[in-house]
Amino acid sequence: MDANEVLEYCLAKKGVTESFPFDQETLVMKVGTKMFLLISLDKQPLSIAVKTNPEWSEELREQHPQITGAYHMNKTHWNSVSLDGLKKDLVLKLIDHSYDLVFQSLTKKAMEEIKNL
Repeated sequence: MDANEVLEYCLAKKGVTESFPFDQETLVMKVGTKMFLLISLDKQPLSIAVKTNPEWSEELREQHPQITGAYHMNKTHWNSVSLDGLKKDLVLKLIDHSYDLVFQSLTKKAMEEIKNL
């Protein structure tokens, strides 16, 4: 997958916005007001950071050398994922999982507003 595919996939989800709050190279995808994905646009191979439940994070890191604790993030909940060599369906599953985890952490009001978009 390339950066455009990741961005298009994320932006197709309800309530997703994009911004550059840290610098001009790190694009942040949010659902509501909370981050669910970061992508470093200037790094090769392409890498994303996604939120994952701790049990699955451990399993993923054991099975895939491309998946490690995310730099500058809580490594219990966030993974850095080098897309080089990973199957597209796994990358999409990781994005979906991160979006769902963050969406479920929103207030009921925020969730309803996003569902009604």
